[in-house]
Amino acid sequence: MVYHSYLTVAVPALVAFVVTVVGTLFIKSYMRDAGVTAIDHNKKGRPVLASGGGVAVAFGFTVGILTYVFGSSFSFYAPASSLTYLFATVIAVSLISFVGFIDDINVKREMVKTTDMMDTRKGLKQWQKPLLTLIGAIPLMAVNAGVSVVNIPLLGAVNFGLFYPLIIIPLAVIFASNAFNLLGGFDGIATGTGLIAAAALLLYSLIYGTYIGSIMSGVLFATLLAFFFFNVYPASIIPGDSYTYAVGTALVTIMILGSAEAFGLIIFMPWIIEFLLHLKKKFHTTDLGKLNKDGTFTAPYGKRISSWTHLIMNSRPMKEWQVSATMWGIEIAFVALAFAMKALRLA
Repeated sequence: MVYHSYLTVAVPALVAFVVTVVGTLFIKSYMRDAGVTAIDHNKKGRPVLASGGGVAVAFGFTVGILTYVFGSSFSFYAPASSLTYLFATVIAVSLISFVGFIDDINVKREMVKTTDMMDTRKGLKQWQKPLLTLIGAIPLMAVNAGVSVVNIPLLGAVNFGLFYPLIIIPLAVIFASNAFNLLGGFDGIATGTGLIAAAALLLYSLIYGTYIGSIMSGVLFATLLAFFFFNVYPASIIPGDSYTYAVGTALVTIMILGSAEAFGLIIFMPWIIEFLLHLKKKFHTTDLGKLNKDGTFTAPYGKRISSWTHLIMNSRPMKEWQVSATMWGIEIAFVALAFAMKALRLA
């Protein structure tokens, strides 16, 4: 990429960062006043925090992408990326974040049982989530996003034809958004792993020259970095499903439009494994642990593993920030594996 092209990535990313910071400050205050809150089960006294922070993330990402579109439309630079694909991405992320927001605002006045614990936040029913997240795939299907020839690790190039936009893309969006939603519960665990995945896709795009991937991953990275400061331990706001659905969709869209499907499959492996672990208990499980007097956590089901967090907590007594940091390390390991396989031309 030339110097001029780097600026067309950096400027939208900077705008996205600033907008996300301002948006998160507003959302944090607004949601608390509106009663859109959730209980932080990992702290003594179980404080109540504002939820639905993903609205600020989706808004920041949208404004960042539209900043690039604005510059392109008014000829500040020659458009080097498909505006159709970018608009489809913005619509997809916005729609699916709205679905997550519906989940976030389902807060009850009294405690209700949800995923093996009592909370005020009930959320959508399990069967409703994959059905509603299909909405996020429609814009990408409509513009026939991506390339039907996909390099699959160890198999090589496979041409999926019409199955790619009509079958693979909706399945990928549904799976990515819902799988990303499964791994959370600790301050910074979802924001940190998402930030690492976005950074990996940005680096991949810059090295291997997928310009649309660079724009989208650069904006997503800046957006998640801004929100990370509010959600890292001790968090002042809970991301909510509006965050996890939006980020999962943004990541898989970058993989599709940036021709990084094989690379993305590897870096997304922690969430694939999390999905399989949750599947064992038919998704009736919690990632949270049991808080001990010394501030450490023990796994909720003993030696039975239904989540990465259970495995981490069973390895040794850990405090909340250590559980999150360990999960970040696991994601970094998969990113390193993905780059190694790319270097060896296996991905």
